[in-house]
Amino acid sequence: MSTITNSLKSQWEALKAENPHLRIRNAADQLGVSEAELVATSVGDTVTRLRPEFAAILTEVVKLDKVMALTRNEECVHERKGVYLNGDFSSPFASIFVGEDIDLRMFLTHWDKAFAVAEKSEHGDRKSLQFFGKDGLAIHKIYLTKDSNEAAFDALVEQFKSDNQSTEETVAEVPLIIDEKPDSEINLAEFHEAWLSLPDTHAFFGMLKKFGVTRTQALRLAPNDHLAKQLDKTVVAKMLEGAAEQKLPIMVFVGNRGNIQIHTGLVRKTMWHNQWFNVMDPDFNLHLDTDKIAQVWVVRKPTADGEVTALEVYNEMGEIIVQFFGKRKPGIPELTEWRELVASL
Repeated sequence: MSTITNSLKSQWEALKAENPHLRIRNAADQLGVSEAELVATSVGDTVTRLRPEFAAILTEVVKLDKVMALTRNEECVHERKGVYLNGDFSSPFASIFVGEDIDLRMFLTHWDKAFAVAEKSEHGDRKSLQFFGKDGLAIHKIYLTKDSNEAAFDALVEQFKSDNQSTEETVAEVPLIIDEKPDSEINLAEFHEAWLSLPDTHAFFGMLKKFGVTRTQALRLAPNDHLAKQLDKTVVAKMLEGAAEQKLPIMVFVGNRGNIQIHTGLVRKTMWHNQWFNVMDPDFNLHLDTDKIAQVWVVRKPTADGEVTALEVYNEMGEIIVQFFGKRKPGIPELTEWRELVASL
């Protein structure tokens, strides 16, 4: 172990001793390093470095049975329990798992590092697979539950164990590219026509690229305030509380550059903890740092199935934190109750 790695490991251990409940992502921020660099300091002890064969590893995850999938960004954490079913890695753009419980859109070109982690905590041992980008930020984590197949996990780790078990980790800065034209350069007539002619919600991203606009710029320049209207950030908690009270099934999308994780179904138990608004259900947890919300928009898109309504939450950089929809599938109009709930906000 190098002197640098040993020093970092010592600093990490000292931080944990001072604050046993400190999460590794927050510790990395305090130490001025990436989370992957901290994880790597325990390689050979509680961590095993895996070969970066992401599609192959993920194909084997179904054997783990019921696990907890975790995807997060700087402002929001999405945790969903279930089994990884119907994996499809044939597309060069996005790999997917599509099940009632685990529903993912994975952009594997952004995945760079893989580890198996066996953590020891006051709650007992926790085993997980953890995937990181080139910048060392966590993209996706898969935690075993009491209903998981631990033997299958151990076999997977042995199958994909890397020859490189170094405790040092190399990371590279991945710049945030915000390519926004001046409003004056946008052909508003054509932009409005494109929005009003959207065939489905997935065409929205293509429209943004075509006109060279960012998401929040597009919302500002929308054809009218019915299709895009900015609301106070307090409506997010009100919406989730309303959905829970009405037993209204919704869809919750949380992502980062490498993965989008989706919950479809009810939310039941909601609660505040300091500035965090949380959903704390048996198989679905959401943790949203409301202090980091910069903008909230109601966005409506015309589609072949009728208008689709979203509540979209953004950070100060104009990046999406979380998106909410009413439960729906292609070919089925969205729920009237969802439209009424959003309208009430």
